[in-house]
Amino acid sequence: MTKTNLVVGCGFSGASIARKIAEELNEKVIVIDAKEHIAGNAYDYRDKNGIMIHKYGSHIFHTNLENVWAFVSRFASFNTYMHKVIALIDGIETTIPFNMRTLYDVFPETMAKRMEEKLLSHFEYNKKIPILEFQKQNDEDLKFLANYVYEKVFLHYTTKQWGVNPNEVDGAVTARVPVYISCDERYFQDKYQGIPFKGYTETIKNMLNHPNIEIRLKTKFEDFKGAYDRLFYTGPIDEFFNYKYGELPYRSVHFKFEELDMPYYQSNSVVNYPCNYDFTRIHEYKYYLDDRSDKTVIAKEYSEAFERGKNERYYPIPNEASAALYQKYSDEAKQLKNTYFLGRLGDYKYYDMDKAVNRALEVFEEIKNAVSY
Repeated sequence: MTKTNLVVGCGFSGASIARKIAEELNEKVIVIDAKEHIAGNAYDYRDKNGIMIHKYGSHIFHTNLENVWAFVSRFASFNTYMHKVIALIDGIETTIPFNMRTLYDVFPETMAKRMEEKLLSHFEYNKKIPILEFQKQNDEDLKFLANYVYEKVFLHYTTKQWGVNPNEVDGAVTARVPVYISCDERYFQDKYQGIPFKGYTETIKNMLNHPNIEIRLKTKFEDFKGAYDRLFYTGPIDEFFNYKYGELPYRSVHFKFEELDMPYYQSNSVVNYPCNYDFTRIHEYKYYLDDRSDKTVIAKEYSEAFERGKNERYYPIPNEASAALYQKYSDEAKQLKNTYFLGRLGDYKYYDMDKAVNRALEVFEEIKNAVSY
């Protein structure tokens, strides 16, 4: 008899595992989501101006994982967009991560040249140094540079984003804000990068387009009626266990969208404001697919504490306390038969999209191997 699988959540994690099971195991899959749309936080849509809007913040697909790229490329054609991030530092627009070109944007040429020579004598070219490691310098010029980058790029932005002093933020987070000993101004250096020409929602729709897959939106897990043989849960693991050990902490964000009567508002798709304003950055979406319109749409991004029932979970907060709490839920999850947790909320990990897909592919291999016995 054919097994029935229940997948909770139809973002990249849920859609990927659903497709693999439906296609390779020829089993029935029911995918449910509490939202009124598919694609989770990767959801996008074309507005009345023909601009592709990323509802939950900018999403740029990038990966070095050949298997992941091969998989997602079955369901979408990608452009060759290479993401850059601009930051406003001392009133000057420059690229981040802070790199060799940034030196010449924010410092006088003679000073920038001196620092460039010292950086190349102390560090390997093309190396990324986490900012907290970079601060451990003996040279006076490099000490100055480290303190400058820490304050102008890292300190205030991190405080706004995470709501705590940077010293309280886990190293996995701080490592995402390096000093880059390179002239490469791209934010990511992955082999494969791009945006789906028809959007992420269409990509997920194509993944879920299989006769063995049934989709039910506006359906919460606790309200689901029906039998299933396996459960794949991409929702919050603490919610699954009714918060019996306590609530896992998250940061949330909200976006203030503005339609403006001008072709472009800013010089780049994303501009960060580390030291100015209450928002962390401004997204301008028409850059991603080179959408043409006399108008533009921007979104100012504000970080805030997650409050259950008020806003969305976005970023797990990695620290010793949250790791210990998650471990309790993880240990209990391992005792459940035919139940699998995955995704940013299920695994309580800050996954990029490619890592979320890869995790789903790994879970599928576990299932596939178990079925073959």
